[in-house]
Amino acid sequence: MNIPPVSIAAVKQALIEQYQHPRLRHRASMLWGTRGVGKSSIVRQVAAHFDAPLVDLRLTTIEPVDIRGAIYADDIRQQTVWFPPEFLPTPDQPEGLLFLDELTAADQRLQISAYSLILDRRVGNYRLPDGWQVIAAGNAAFHGAVSHDMGTALADRMFHFNVQSVIDAFLDYALANALAPEVMAYLKVRPDKLDDTQSQLANDYLIGASPRGWEDVSNVLQSGLSESGKRLFVQGRIGAANAAEFFGVLREIRAGTDVIALLAAPMGPETAALLPKTLDGLYGMIYALLAAATDAARMTRALEIVDQLPDTDTREPLPIRESQTLAMELIFQRALERGLEGAVLESPVYQRYAEQRAADDQATG
Repeated sequence: MNIPPVSIAAVKQALIEQYQHPRLRHRASMLWGTRGVGKSSIVRQVAAHFDAPLVDLRLTTIEPVDIRGAIYADDIRQQTVWFPPEFLPTPDQPEGLLFLDELTAADQRLQISAYSLILDRRVGNYRLPDGWQVIAAGNAAFHGAVSHDMGTALADRMFHFNVQSVIDAFLDYALANALAPEVMAYLKVRPDKLDDTQSQLANDYLIGASPRGWEDVSNVLQSGLSESGKRLFVQGRIGAANAAEFFGVLREIRAGTDVIALLAAPMGPETAALLPKTLDGLYGMIYALLAAATDAARMTRALEIVDQLPDTDTREPLPIRESQTLAMELIFQRALERGLEGAVLESPVYQRYAEQRAADDQATG
């Protein structure tokens, strides 16, 4: 595919800007990407951004007549006419988003009707209102999904985006949606495990890891299932090899950090004694602190713990300074989301960090 890969965040911003431009809004956009990357999610987010109506059509679940509508004999005109389906936008809905999901996997007869909406913004006697933007999504054959070729005539009528799984974008999503800290810590250390579609295809595996799969793993970890039950469900979602590695790291994360004890410990030697000694444990602690920092007091205490990271007694070198920067920024981001930024800004620890950042920026600027 001769389209450069872009992050899901970049595609979302591009679609927002396209919707704001009346002329560009008339040209359809096509989102290419592997399963679980979040194509449908960003379309919903764009609609929510503008508080605009969204018509979401999953083309693999409908028939060609569902788009074209029903044919009716008009005795007066002595003609057959088409009644458009009720789910297509009507003139009293002047603006919105029409999302044609799984376009490349749809039956080719259905694609003809969908192509009419994309190429001509009409199908039969139905015409799409001028203020509506068409967005389509699908998989290419190399993504390992059912896919029919898209002709050059259609491809030439669309903007195309090659949506890629980017670990930073996924971690931002994970934080915003309170995914399990263990999943975030694992993927921070092993970003290559976010999406192993190519390995899955090469080995002819039925299932593998994907962004959607890790969200399901998070739900399993946060459930009340037994440990054996959790292992079975995780294996059945991302595959045996991925699950074995994940649970191996999970044991290390959980053994390396007791966040509740850290939050309760006084500053100084008692805190230092509880700090993690491995990379997995370090990131496990950071994301667990984020999950636990639900009020001003815990946020202030989390900053103090992060400030003591250089006191870690470990034989292996750890990225302490990088981890401190990551933790400080994430804690401040979480504080903004919860309306607790005052607690962070008033913290002597954060003030020292901000002053050091400013000095570093001035030195390098």
